[in-house]
Amino acid sequence: MSDTRGSWHSNLGFLMAAIGSAIGLGNVWRFSYMAHEHGGGAFLVPYFTALLLAGIPIMLLEYGIGHREKGSSPLSFARLDRRFETLGWWMPVVAMFGIMLYYSVIIGWCVNYFFYSFTLAWGADPQDFFFNSFLQLSDSATNLGGIRMPVLLATLLVWILCWLICYQDVRHGIERASVIFMPLLFLLTLIMVAWTLSLEGAREAITGHYLKPDWAKINLLAAEPEARAAAAKVWAAAFGQIFFTLSLGFGIMITYASYLPAKNNIARNAVLTCVINCTYSLIAGLAVFGIVGFMAAAQGVPFNEAIKGGPQLAFVVFPKAISQLPAFNSLFGVLFFLVLVIAGLTSGVSLIEAFACSLTDKFSWSRQQVVTVLCLAGFLGSLIFMTRAGLYILDIADHFITNYGLVLGGLLQCVLIGWLVGIEDLRRYLNRVGSTVPRIWNFFIRYLTPLLLTSLLVLALFGDLKENYGSYPTDQLLGYGVGWLLLCLLAALVLAFRPWLANKLKRKHRPGEDELLV
Repeated sequence: MSDTRGSWHSNLGFLMAAIGSAIGLGNVWRFSYMAHEHGGGAFLVPYFTALLLAGIPIMLLEYGIGHREKGSSPLSFARLDRRFETLGWWMPVVAMFGIMLYYSVIIGWCVNYFFYSFTLAWGADPQDFFFNSFLQLSDSATNLGGIRMPVLLATLLVWILCWLICYQDVRHGIERASVIFMPLLFLLTLIMVAWTLSLEGAREAITGHYLKPDWAKINLLAAEPEARAAAAKVWAAAFGQIFFTLSLGFGIMITYASYLPAKNNIARNAVLTCVINCTYSLIAGLAVFGIVGFMAAAQGVPFNEAIKGGPQLAFVVFPKAISQLPAFNSLFGVLFFLVLVIAGLTSGVSLIEAFACSLTDKFSWSRQQVVTVLCLAGFLGSLIFMTRAGLYILDIADHFITNYGLVLGGLLQCVLIGWLVGIEDLRRYLNRVGSTVPRIWNFFIRYLTPLLLTSLLVLALFGDLKENYGSYPTDQLLGYGVGWLLLCLLAALVLAFRPWLANKLKRKHRPGEDELLV
């Protein structure tokens, strides 16, 4: 089969795809709740510090590796050094079989609620509807209790849409979808924000809770040890959020950059991806705080009692607020859940693409066959999250995969490039066209960013050893959390074991790669 890889049609298409991968469901519900919980406006200080010290440096690293080596993460790391191929497989395996399996189910929930919005089917008690009528949540993670048919049908639709997009090459599939979906996502979000700001109680919630800083929560120099420990957790949470929201450690950005022509302003693209993603989070937060503030005012309850984190924010708090709108309730609900569906799909296709490209790079299998088999296997693998215990299993898997799997991938990348391959060579490569990466980037990749990521791993590990996450029994945490990570590692080792064809490990000139995409 031909060894020719796809390519982006334009730099704008690449940026839309990369930003689409970064912007996901977490930008809407996870960032907003973290800002509320960790000091409001003060949380933006550690958040943007994390962006500068970890987000942008690692984004530059991943773009640089993928672009220079012209391959997915396994091929790129194998070209750097055959011994590091396992790391290249670890990242897309975790993305596809660690995250996408449950992420697709959450998008499926959003699809369900998109249709529920037309009739406000959640009724007067959205919390009871979500847990007892929609999910029919069982009493523990071990009591699966059967598959929920509405969730299965919606998740099947999600996998079909992802298959349709990824089946084509990146130019005619992901790029074409991204240049339609991303402007639509930005437009719908701005409409939602403007609508929210017109509601009673919205502006007060934004200024009094979202933008008002509580500096004590981020004070690492507090006199009391408990206050310093709490502040350290806030800073760790900010770094964790940046890492997750930018799709770092997935192998996605390495893969996407590999489809760019040789003459491309990689540094500018990396910074734009990071800044636009984080700006979107800030703007989406206005809508979240605004609608929750409206609901709190309408019910006459304090804001702190009205807001909830995670899925409850999207599937309990927002439906409750939507039901209380003075007019056009269904329209606002349709708008909100359409935003979530689009954000989820643009991230979901990138998770599939990272692994699909890895397989086609190594085995030269047909892209269409790989994507078809992957989407079918992914749908079957996600069935466990569609059961009545799915929310518990999802929570456990997400905790371990995001706190250990992704951060470990980012840390090992920094160590590999910073100490074993040569960071200065990569910096000079990034500086060939356009923007200049300063020499301090070398210091970040070699010392500062690995130190910060190691701290995240240590904090997560000590926290889990001190107290069981979510009060789940130990056997459930080991089975669904640690077990999932070990299966991903085993898969990475098996895939790395098969040798490459000799010509695969040589960087090749591709037609058109001397062009400069602008």
